[in-house]
Amino acid sequence: MEHPQKIQQVVLDGHSLTLETFVAVARFGAKVSLSGPAREAISRSRTLAEKIAREKRVAYGITTGFGDFATVAVPDEWSSQLSTNLILSHCTGTGEPYSQEQVRGMMVLRANALCVGLSGVRLVLVELLVEMLNRGVIPVVPQKGSLGASGDLAPLSHMGLVLLGRGEAFYQGQRLPGGEAMERAGLQPLESLACKEGLGITNGTCAMTSVGALHLYDTIQAARLADVISSLSFTALTGQLDSFQERMHTARGQLGQIQVARNIRLLTQDCEILARCQGARVQDAYALRCIPQVHGAVRDALEFVKSKVEIELNAVTDNPLLFCEDEAVISGGNFHGEPMALPFDFLGIACSELAGISERRIERMVNAALSNGLSRFLTVNGGVNSGFMIVQYAAASMASENKVLAHPASVDSIPSSANQEDFVSMGTTAARKAGPILENTRSVLAYELLTACQAIDLRRQSGEYGTGLSPVGEAVFSHVRQKVAFMAEDRELWPDIRQVEAMVRSGELLALVEELVPDFQ
Repeated sequence: MEHPQKIQQVVLDGHSLTLETFVAVARFGAKVSLSGPAREAISRSRTLAEKIAREKRVAYGITTGFGDFATVAVPDEWSSQLSTNLILSHCTGTGEPYSQEQVRGMMVLRANALCVGLSGVRLVLVELLVEMLNRGVIPVVPQKGSLGASGDLAPLSHMGLVLLGRGEAFYQGQRLPGGEAMERAGLQPLESLACKEGLGITNGTCAMTSVGALHLYDTIQAARLADVISSLSFTALTGQLDSFQERMHTARGQLGQIQVARNIRLLTQDCEILARCQGARVQDAYALRCIPQVHGAVRDALEFVKSKVEIELNAVTDNPLLFCEDEAVISGGNFHGEPMALPFDFLGIACSELAGISERRIERMVNAALSNGLSRFLTVNGGVNSGFMIVQYAAASMASENKVLAHPASVDSIPSSANQEDFVSMGTTAARKAGPILENTRSVLAYELLTACQAIDLRRQSGEYGTGLSPVGEAVFSHVRQKVAFMAEDRELWPDIRQVEAMVRSGELLALVEELVPDFQ
């Protein structure tokens, strides 16, 4: 699949968004347009919504109130005010705003869902949402306030405010009143919403799906990078290669495990240190020997989450849905976040496991009783110098924090709307907390990379098993050493940590590996 950064244009049709094209729009600013069939489907759906309203049929959110007010009939002359009031009364979020890429993701997901033509909104509304994306008008959406059940009501209401020239929006680096942002971008807000459009904007899982999908994409990259970094730790600790033989892993048959074992073989190929240390012991500790089993299980978990996310990227999640073929208006619960809540909890759990086993490899490198010949805390002159002692402390702190954050949000529910909405998903919380788990994990991987490079230098200085790394290992090691020198005596470590964290987060290390090892997965 093409890298999201290289995708310049995405055509929305309600059916074909992928994780990569989603990221291209949300993060890298790919331009968005509507397909011809999508325009036709939106128009047909709108015609039906207007007919239902004109004929005064009983239809939730079109001729009735919302939630527990579903029993209250709303006259036709108040239908526009009904939809507009939904946005005004539901924008109750609080806390720091979502990042602009997360809100861009919400916008493209909402537009894509409306393209299916089951939501009854006007084409002009979807076109305006697309133009806001293309011109960089990004609503300010607070992070807290969604139960992840009747859709992400509060977040998406804040998004919808800017369509009306209200609320706040970011534009060209400034946080502005929504109307001013629209004016500067040359866009005319809607005067009001028409019947069904309030629900068309707010009912849906777009906030949780956007946030979780971006975290998923980054966690997939972190899992790939964990293979690279662990191969350096494996080398520094003179690991035994037998445990990575292909037949060992095909005997079990777990696909992620087979993939990771293959990656480690590719990453360690032609490594002198490893070639000369084979037979030094019968088997390694789990943090080395079971890299394929642990990292592979994470890969399988991420593949499962991705499969569910890519369904949701193209899902119609508002309520009710309008089916033009027989003019049916069906009330249901497609807005319920449970199909995303469970995968996003799983995402956080899987990501936390990467940090957990990474911290264990750090401990083995700094602990002379476990490091197979390295000095205590990787020091040259221990006692005067503490070396990498507190690197392991910091990594342990973040790995432990992840265990708290990984507690599933989806096991909780608090009823709402006078107990009409009596079982909610908390899926938006699950998606949000995957973020700090990911950031902790990236930091722990950076600590491991920094530690592995120090350990490799010491291993080379001893010369017991030679000095040669694999070609890709040497490239990654040299890349780190261009910015972070070997620590012969104690110095301020935080600048080194920041340098390596930036490498881990930027994607530059994976780009280097992919260039040298095209088969790396």
